[in-house]
Amino acid sequence: MIVLHLDLSEDRTLKRVKTCSWWPNWRKDVAEYCKTCDRCQKENRATGKKFGMMIQIQEPKYSWEIVHMEWVTALPPGGDRSHNACLVLVDRYRKTPMLLPCHKDDTAMDTAIIIWNEFIIQTGLLQNIISDRDPIFT
Repeated sequence: MIVLHLDLSEDRTLKRVKTCSWWPNWRKDVAEYCKTCDRCQKENRATGKKFGMMIQIQEPKYSWEIVHMEWVTALPPGGDRSHNACLVLVDRYRKTPMLLPCHKDDTAMDTAIIIWNEFIIQTGLLQNIISDRDPIFT
């Protein structure tokens, strides 16, 4: 295949290839090439999922109303149940952390059960949980 780096769009590349060569399934080959071309992917910023709207995080009025949640993984196993990760919940009002032992391969359901049993039963329901769209929730 002829590699053309002059134009960084599939349509323009198709037009250029059409003027100088032909082979069976050439359109499909050019389209596949454009999807895997490293330079095209870097230059064409319109690819991928759009980001959501940013919102300002409100200030809490009392403790444990708004909680930031993050995982610390790749820890050495410890305790009777060999936990190898830690779920960190930080109170936005007092900046107080709560560390909950967990496993790095826990699912979203496992995480919800841990939060319910180890946190909500002790402190009460939360208004908001702020997370970083961790892959555990996909």
